[in-house]
Amino acid sequence: MKLLSLFLKVIAGVTFTSQLAAFQALPQQQESFELAPGYGKLAYPLPAKGSYQLPPLGKALDGKILDEQGNSGTLYDIFAGKYVLLSFIYSNCSDINGCPLASNVSYKLKSAMQKDSLLADNLRLVSLSFDPDRDKPEVMRLYGENFKYAGNKGEWKFLTTDSMQQLSPILQAYNQDIQREKSVNGDQSENISHILRVFLIDPDYNIRNIYSVGFLHADLVKNDVKTLLLNSIPGTTKIVNQSNVVSLLTRPGDNKEGYDTLNYTTHSNALTEREGKGKPADLLSIARNPPLGLPALPAQLLAGLSAEKIALGRKLFFDRRLSLNDTFSCAMCHVPEQGFTSNEVSMAVGIEGRSVRRNSPTIFNVAYATRLFHDGREYSLEQQAWGPLLAKNEMGNPSIGYVIEKINNIDGYRELFEQAFNGKGVNMMTVGEAIASYQRTLISADSNFDRWFYAKQQNALSISAQDGFALFTGKAKCATCHTVGNDVALFTDNKMHNTGIGYNNSMGIKPDKERVVLAPGVFIEVDREIIDAVGAKSPADLGLYEITENPHDRWKYKTPTLRNISLTAPYMHNGSIGSLKEVVDFYNKGGIHNEVLDPLIQPLNLTDKEVKNLVEFLQSLTGSNVDTLVADAFSAPVGDLTHSDPNWANSGGFSNED
Repeated sequence: MKLLSLFLKVIAGVTFTSQLAAFQALPQQQESFELAPGYGKLAYPLPAKGSYQLPPLGKALDGKILDEQGNSGTLYDIFAGKYVLLSFIYSNCSDINGCPLASNVSYKLKSAMQKDSLLADNLRLVSLSFDPDRDKPEVMRLYGENFKYAGNKGEWKFLTTDSMQQLSPILQAYNQDIQREKSVNGDQSENISHILRVFLIDPDYNIRNIYSVGFLHADLVKNDVKTLLLNSIPGTTKIVNQSNVVSLLTRPGDNKEGYDTLNYTTHSNALTEREGKGKPADLLSIARNPPLGLPALPAQLLAGLSAEKIALGRKLFFDRRLSLNDTFSCAMCHVPEQGFTSNEVSMAVGIEGRSVRRNSPTIFNVAYATRLFHDGREYSLEQQAWGPLLAKNEMGNPSIGYVIEKINNIDGYRELFEQAFNGKGVNMMTVGEAIASYQRTLISADSNFDRWFYAKQQNALSISAQDGFALFTGKAKCATCHTVGNDVALFTDNKMHNTGIGYNNSMGIKPDKERVVLAPGVFIEVDREIIDAVGAKSPADLGLYEITENPHDRWKYKTPTLRNISLTAPYMHNGSIGSLKEVVDFYNKGGIHNEVLDPLIQPLNLTDKEVKNLVEFLQSLTGSNVDTLVADAFSAPVGDLTHSDPNWANSGGFSNED
């Protein structure tokens, strides 16, 4: 029984009694019975991740299913947003190299997810039963219980169907032929005979590999998934975390998932992760040919764009030497890998840690904005660029002339300005135009929504997200401010609205107690009096009123675009809401009442399922070219201080060159 002992160690007790009994019933010659490679160590070295291609093998088709709780849904709902390993199994299977093999490999992958956050964030395991007559949802739930000790990170779904009639088209679509065995007296047996096929499916519902018994191995699947992830750079947005669709390059330093538990582990990414990922893009071409779902830029703006101006503007955007003390760039508030905003602070922080009272807005698609800053005080990117350069709590420069003189004295800039602006040199207008030229190329669309709505690709959007869009344009009334046209969608009306967030802060309306995090999984409720005594008072912020001094403009802020919204948390002008679900919940309650609350803000009476579907729709708005823009940003220099810079003598002589 050595083989049985080996198998029990591998499976670690997760198979059903019937399976073990069947295995024990094997003849004594079982010493020669060969277990599939997936039970042991891989016998050959794997190719380097990303060194090979897995071309699409066809579309993974949809179908109706039931989850472990008996909730109805579709395969596409389950697949949405992640790479999926789909196994067809039945719980009573007695073929050791059949269903138990598929479950064992999935178990190993689930175990690997506990230490590999990239795998946990991007791979979903799905086991779908061949046998709906026996494998009711409660049976699949019990089957899944056997694997729980593999860890709680990562997802593994155990699914069935309502009937063979519902299952048959799925089996046909995946070329799954099954035969029910007959007993000696001709009665139908419980045993099902089938050829094992396990499918690796990408977030666009393309089958990328099919594993048979001889090739189904956890190490091979891991290698394939990571190869697909690496091959998605740049140009596609395929990687997800557990809540939001994001790109492989677009990830916060640490998204703090699980921080409320005692077993929290940091997922912080070192800056060195950027190395080798920079790849310059043809930004001028992107501006001239916006991706699906966005309108063409005005002809007069396109006429003023050039590759030289864009490259110069990008260099300025990432150059820390443009700040007073040579430490701070535009990109340090508008972080490329964090949706060109900052995921890790609710309100921006400038030089020397100086607080800014508002959240850093994303600059994705800022080319289409007709009002800029949260309070709408500027109307062109050329003018807007000077605001952060001169703000004491941002880049801290004392005057326009100071900035121009400093740029003139940094090696290389004079020549670049001469080339880009036909001899006009460095001045207030050319600095603003250069930075604006780069920002206008950060155009991102061709999302799953765009492909479904504008390109009419029916499989591009999950059923839940489609329902969410119906809510968005209907019951939830989101499209009233976040506009969607028949041909293009900016997802903003470029207007100013009062939702109540600013009013609440101005009035100092806060709960009597606040939950404070002391450490992962350790919280304490602190009285408001204590917090107010040790903390600085929040700065006053009246929004548009500060610009117009019209009482009706109190607490009005600009409608943000919703494109790439899942990449740009936290939300609202002050970063006070941390997740898309919380945002939808806020509007579902009708905002916060005040005397000048926008009349469009009303309670929505959305159900929990409707909130979920609406969030899923919002997550579908991530553009397919996010990685292209982020990889391009990674190829820009960050403006380290050098011996030749004007402030070298005041820096203590330190630079990254030393």
